[in-house]
Amino acid sequence: MSSSFQPLLKRGMADRLAIRIKAMIRDGEYQQGDRLPAIMEMARRFGVGHPTIREALKKLETMGYVEIRHGSGVYVTRNDDVLLVASPDFTGTVTRKLLLDLLTARMLLELQCVRDAVRHATPAHLAEMRRLLNEAGEHLHDNNVQHSSNMGFHRQIAAASGNAVLAQLIDVLVELFSEEQRLILGIFSRERDHQEHLGILAAIEARDEALGVERMRSHLQGVEEAVRRWDPEAKPVT
Repeated sequence: MSSSFQPLLKRGMADRLAIRIKAMIRDGEYQQGDRLPAIMEMARRFGVGHPTIREALKKLETMGYVEIRHGSGVYVTRNDDVLLVASPDFTGTVTRKLLLDLLTARMLLELQCVRDAVRHATPAHLAEMRRLLNEAGEHLHDNNVQHSSNMGFHRQIAAASGNAVLAQLIDVLVELFSEEQRLILGIFSRERDHQEHLGILAAIEARDEALGVERMRSHLQGVEEAVRRWDPEAKPVT
């Protein structure tokens, strides 16, 4: 097991850590029902800070791999029932068509996600969505925070849908096309992105299915229009 605990690169640390822990679970180092090491111990073994461990574990909880039981620990909730395994290091050529294809796939999945989230989101789901958007609003010009918070928001909607397949498919898209999502973040207006996310959340909180679906559709269509106008030769917004 010691070979799995190696210091991580600083870039995308929480994401890389989540992938590493997920791989350990899939490889059988931890079985369903097992308790993971304490946060202090994991921070020491991985060579990262406590906040990074907590962020990675929250990502894994959103994906359904672990359950965080306050006062007890973090427990594995699944290990061998993952539908797809995405490579976090996809290096395909980024073209306008690839970004549009990604958005088309997201549209098909996320409209159903928000429809189901309106019906099934728990107070805990809603509180986490609000926390993520508050975090994004406080750091509009921080690329890493924006990427993590915004993708976390979409993942949380998928988790709130109650559909494990949808949630896993959204996870795969987010992981496999992480760099493409970062590029889209630089193409689309961050202020508009944030306001539209808040509108989607308001519709889910109001349990208004039609409004939630319409706002998600309008949001993704707006992103698609921005990508269509995008000049690949232009320097991305940072």
